[in-house]
Amino acid sequence: MAWQPAPESLSQLAACLKDSLSGFNKAAQKQAEIMLTQAKSSPDINNYLVYLFSSTEPPAGLQCSAEDYHLVRAAAAIMLKNNVKTDYKQIPESSFTLIKMAIPMVLEDKNSQMRNYAGNIATEIIRRGGLLSWPELLPKLLELIGNETGQVSPEAQEGAMIAMAKICEDNTKMLERELNGQRPLNFILPKLIEATKNPLPRVRAQALTAINVFTPRKSQAMLNSIDSLLQHLFTLASDTHPDVRRQVCRAFVQLVETRADKLRPHLSGLVDYIISQQKSDDEELACDAAEFWLAVGEHDSLWENLTPYIGKIIPVLLECMVYSPEDIALLGGASDDEDEEDREEDIKPQFAKKQSGRNATEASADANENGNAYEKLANMDDDLEDGEVEEDEDGNDENPDERWTLRKCSAAALDVFARDYRAPVFESILPYLTKNLKHEDWPYREAAVLALGAIADGCIDVVTPHLPDLVPYLITLLNDPEPVVRQITCWTLGRYSSWAAQLSDPAQKQAFFEPMMEGILMKMLDKNKKVQEAGASAFANLEDKAGKNIEPYSGPIIQQFVRCFAKYKDRNMFILYDCVQTLAEHIGPTLARPELVNQLMPALIDRWQKVPDQSRELFPLLECLSYVSMALNDGFTPYAQPIFNRCVKIIHDNLEASIALANNPSVDVPDKDFLVTSLDLLSAIVQALEPQKSAQLVKESSLPVFELLAFCMEDPADEVRQSAYALLGDCAKYIFGELANALNNILPVLLKQLDLSDILDEEIESGFSVVNNACWSAGEIAIQWREGLAQFVPELFRRLVDIIVDPNIPKSVSENAAIALGRLGLGNAGLLAPQVANWAEEFLNAMDEVDPSDEKATAFRGFTAIVEQNPMAMEKSLLHFFTSIARYRDLKLRSDAKHGLHDDFQKIINVYRGLIPQFNDFVHQMQPQDQQALVANYGI
Repeated sequence: MAWQPAPESLSQLAACLKDSLSGFNKAAQKQAEIMLTQAKSSPDINNYLVYLFSSTEPPAGLQCSAEDYHLVRAAAAIMLKNNVKTDYKQIPESSFTLIKMAIPMVLEDKNSQMRNYAGNIATEIIRRGGLLSWPELLPKLLELIGNETGQVSPEAQEGAMIAMAKICEDNTKMLERELNGQRPLNFILPKLIEATKNPLPRVRAQALTAINVFTPRKSQAMLNSIDSLLQHLFTLASDTHPDVRRQVCRAFVQLVETRADKLRPHLSGLVDYIISQQKSDDEELACDAAEFWLAVGEHDSLWENLTPYIGKIIPVLLECMVYSPEDIALLGGASDDEDEEDREEDIKPQFAKKQSGRNATEASADANENGNAYEKLANMDDDLEDGEVEEDEDGNDENPDERWTLRKCSAAALDVFARDYRAPVFESILPYLTKNLKHEDWPYREAAVLALGAIADGCIDVVTPHLPDLVPYLITLLNDPEPVVRQITCWTLGRYSSWAAQLSDPAQKQAFFEPMMEGILMKMLDKNKKVQEAGASAFANLEDKAGKNIEPYSGPIIQQFVRCFAKYKDRNMFILYDCVQTLAEHIGPTLARPELVNQLMPALIDRWQKVPDQSRELFPLLECLSYVSMALNDGFTPYAQPIFNRCVKIIHDNLEASIALANNPSVDVPDKDFLVTSLDLLSAIVQALEPQKSAQLVKESSLPVFELLAFCMEDPADEVRQSAYALLGDCAKYIFGELANALNNILPVLLKQLDLSDILDEEIESGFSVVNNACWSAGEIAIQWREGLAQFVPELFRRLVDIIVDPNIPKSVSENAAIALGRLGLGNAGLLAPQVANWAEEFLNAMDEVDPSDEKATAFRGFTAIVEQNPMAMEKSLLHFFTSIARYRDLKLRSDAKHGLHDDFQKIINVYRGLIPQFNDFVHQMQPQDQQALVANYGI
């Protein structure tokens, strides 16, 4: 007998599902979530969910309105999809049978959102189980899309096409792989291209959406179908529906990168077409069309073919850079809003920067990219499903500054063209600038300033002669009555700050750089908050371009920053932290001068004390303090203890919250950025202070620092582990005495991290960043613990060798692994020597790329000690080893490690001089310059 739900259980579940989506009663919502979590343990839960989701009318006995029942169905679909995602292997086959019966029915639902949900669930099943878990699905979808019988409803065609598009997007690689001797895409792609002729606009648009998933990929199926696709694209270019033309534009954008050769013969027609679409009243269509110029401008060669058409294109770009009446309405007009509190939704989410992997070749530093007026500010959340957001996907209109608009895209395209063509671009916009820079209508004045800023990078050589006239005028625009003009002027001046900062003539510096700097600095306290933000962003850019040249002006800069700390509301405080950390990065120890530190630190500490532990403002504040502590070095000592202790407490509280979540899924998910930024600040403090003072902080902590660190090293989030291993390495380097007692617990965790089989395919990049830091920290421990490491050496050795012999491992990871491997030899040469022949060549290959440093010197000292224990094993790699010795160029710098290395090299050369009968003949195999180096440095 077919499965049937129990009416009472069905009613209870429906009530919980409805409450779980209710935003009005938080208590009921929380209770419903708890009950739904408990309900997941029922073996029939998915049967109930699919029953509710697929029933277009409330089942008998279920009393609720049509609106409430829509909520029930939506919640059932979301929960069902999530169950498939998280518990695929635990779901009984009988439940999957019901789901697979229901999905095709719901694809015909009158409600488009339900059809979307059906597509999401189908996609998740394929993603988790593979195509063979539901072999009938794709043929069924293509049958519905094709409507070969003429009996398929429009809803079913659209639902099937949306599902197919989702499956293509989420399972791209799977469809391209061979399965039972065939590649599914070879069959699917022609069907999708055929579907672009469907009479239903949404089917045509979604067919193109699916095709565009594969357009950037150079699969055999796309290679076979490219000519047919192009023919259909040219036909669809005149489609009456804007969504179809949007996808056509997107296809052309992607073909620029993958098949520019196919577009080159049609470029003249494409230019006219893209221009016509960019002038469309549909903002999204116009923006997608403008992306074409960006793609061509950034292509290695295709941009040259646009040269004859630049005179056509640039006027359109300039026209599209003027604020539209709709944009002006969204801006809300001029206002002095400096005293208004920020709304929570206006404060941009901030995400902690990952602690950079420690590079063996060079010290890493984050470059600051500030104030890009046309950057994509709003990033879509990858985890959102179309069915869950599609009805509201255009809901960003309240914040026009954070949308990727036609105006921003056009400005970005002008920037790219300026870098491609240089002088001709400036010559083509000069009449426009002359006409509009002083235009009485502010939108034209503002667009001209934006255009001038957009060409700053590419046209600087031809603009420079005009800057002595332009810059003073731009500085006057900092006082324009329209805030939007003041805002863009800040950005444009920031773009030209490199020119002003590099002026060597003191008179010119006084005439241009100082007024520019002062003007931008003053705008940081404009009466309009958006102008304040633009001023702060531009000033951070100016600091970055000026570098140490900013040092003489540190006093007034700090004074203005302190005023900003007293005045700013929450949103602008974030960019102010960036200004402070950029200054600290560039002037370094100068910041420790009493007259500067005594002004800045009270302002920072005051903010530090006001920001609660749960505030996301902690992320940029902690990052800022990391830079400040590194600049002050031991001068940070008076502030270190409370900051250190609070960071440790934040880590402790966040880890406890994670444990609570594991025991009770209904509690709030902790934000990992609290862990990342706290770990990074602890690293900075450990590096900045004198070692005995850092050690004292650890000793006096009321919480177990290294126990918490060990938990962070096992955190599921890559970015947390990455920062944890950075802190581990810093502790090994600076306060090893405190760390030593914890190493017996920490090293097994580190060894597990070095197991490359634990890195999942989808996490390779971030996973390797963690391994990179783990290798670096292992090397720092090896150099300190030496013989104490003996019990861990065999496994650590195996892990490190696995890394350096694998050609697929990123270079920086192999380098750090090689350094750690070499350093193991400092105290454990005898343990590593028997197998040196198996990994010596890979070690030397990795070290060839490493710049001279203490790390490289200690690694070679350890490796040389290993070779000394088993010199005969080096037969195949000996010439490479001697070449490495000859080319080591950093032997005369003041460093104990490097000085000792010279003696070690001399010693091992003498060993081989005694072992090799024709030693001179062996040396003569080397390059002449390498032979000369050995003669000069080692007396050979």
